[in-house]
Amino acid sequence: MPAPLLWLGAGAIAILAGAKYSNDKRLEGSVSRLPGNSDVEVEPINGAIVTCGVYGLFEHTGIWVDGNILELKGNGLIRGVSPNRFLQERSGECIYIACDENNIPLIQSGTADRAISLLFSYSEYDVIKNNCHKFVWHCISGEDIPLTRFSALNQKIAEQFATTIHWHPVIDRIYS
Repeated sequence: MPAPLLWLGAGAIAILAGAKYSNDKRLEGSVSRLPGNSDVEVEPINGAIVTCGVYGLFEHTGIWVDGNILELKGNGLIRGVSPNRFLQERSGECIYIACDENNIPLIQSGTADRAISLLFSYSEYDVIKNNCHKFVWHCISGEDIPLTRFSALNQKIAEQFATTIHWHPVIDRIYS
């Protein structure tokens, strides 16, 4: 009887891997360097867009403000966390920052202020309709539109800044 469970598990892993591959393919055109594809470390600045991996299949995003990362937590709380806490309970060992081709963080005026204004408020979390990517896009643009996937957020960022995105690691002394 264990064999059917193994096949079921293998099938689930294949589906998740396919979804990840599909998501990566959707990034083409908006992203030149995916998280993990660059060794150039970048110093974060207020309003920077950051991400980390979640179990190798998903990405979690937030906004860098005064040495912390403002994020929408899964319980709906918008909070500030340390870089170490941002990585805690996630598979990623590194935080990445969205940059242009010159390794300069992509910063939209007002992003940090919008993120700060939402700090300690609640927003009913929904993995599809109201997630971290929607929160980050709202902080960047002021728009309140659903963004389900990391690829959709990248597309919006690329359009907003009229550039392809280069995800670079944040200098590791920030959280080592």
